[in-house]
Amino acid sequence: MDLGKAHARLVAGIDTTPEIRGAFAAHPRHRFIPDVIWPDPTGLPLIRSQKPHAWARTVYTDDAVTTQANDGGAGTVNTPTSSSSAPQVMADMIEAAGLGPGMRVLEVGAGTGWNAAVLCELVGARGRVTTVEVDPGVAEHAERALSGTSARVVTGTLHDAPGSYDAVLVTCSMNRIPAELAGFLAPGAAAVLPWSPDPQSHSTPVVAVRAEGDRLTGGFVREGSFMRSRDQRPPAERFPGLGAAPDAVGTFEAASDEVIDSGAMTPLMLMLPGVRIGVGMRPFDGSPRRIVYLGAPDGSWAYLWPDGALTMGGPTGLADRFTAAYRTLEGAGFPALTAFHLDAAPEHGLYRVSAEEIGEWVHEADRPASG
Repeated sequence: MDLGKAHARLVAGIDTTPEIRGAFAAHPRHRFIPDVIWPDPTGLPLIRSQKPHAWARTVYTDDAVTTQANDGGAGTVNTPTSSSSAPQVMADMIEAAGLGPGMRVLEVGAGTGWNAAVLCELVGARGRVTTVEVDPGVAEHAERALSGTSARVVTGTLHDAPGSYDAVLVTCSMNRIPAELAGFLAPGAAAVLPWSPDPQSHSTPVVAVRAEGDRLTGGFVREGSFMRSRDQRPPAERFPGLGAAPDAVGTFEAASDEVIDSGAMTPLMLMLPGVRIGVGMRPFDGSPRRIVYLGAPDGSWAYLWPDGALTMGGPTGLADRFTAAYRTLEGAGFPALTAFHLDAAPEHGLYRVSAEEIGEWVHEADRPASG
């Protein structure tokens, strides 16, 4: 494979501004990807020296590439712990941050260093890019890959002064926004980060917020599925209701496939803070089918099945909350994710989510937004 041509094709497929596309073009992806990558949840890693063509094909897909599994250790399942994000996701986050020449930019999560190199290109010689990485091995790789750029790589904790940055981009997901992170923002500066109210959720939509006094306020930009910030990883928990007989069985107004395909899953997650909601596979009529599952910290649970049946158990009416939220979305014509807004007060540990299209629905969080 001609890697130069492969990179040109990858860049040509990114839907973004000419400036951002040009910054990607200046830094070929393969120069930042380690020689060992993990293309599958199970199985052996892909090693460049052994399978160079397969390695190159994986690198030059338009998807994320897992560059570390299991925090650098072994495991029966390759749990991603560092990656090169999908180029379109990177471009959308960069565009949402409103970057330009001369800006001071902080990246949280250096990963391969590719994103930081693109940022350096956009801010130019008068700008400054700092990328901070908690994993020493990942940071060392990023620093080598970024040799020849102006990026500064910091391993561990960042100790820069408050208000040091005109934009912050976070490449790991959070369910609370640390006050110290918000403190790095200059007045009016943007922070673009993957966020979700529940630490167990696989949906981590990207939000772009700006500092307004002691608050961070802004809209959701796009869907996302990012690895958790290492200091916010949830403990392994058995899902409520797994293998349990239901306390009650009802009928929902839509089947599981209809709910999943409606685009409502992430809005429902935003409307049900404290509820773990996702898509699972269960046997149904002799074959595996998709279901919607919900679980709450008090042990309440509900499953929505392909025939519209709703099985449930536990002390609280989780199915009722799910039904009310879904009907609200349905009544508003299933507004897009970009209709939702986040308002967070890191110093006070509060957040709320709202959307004008559903009548300024607001939920004041039970779980803190900061740590």
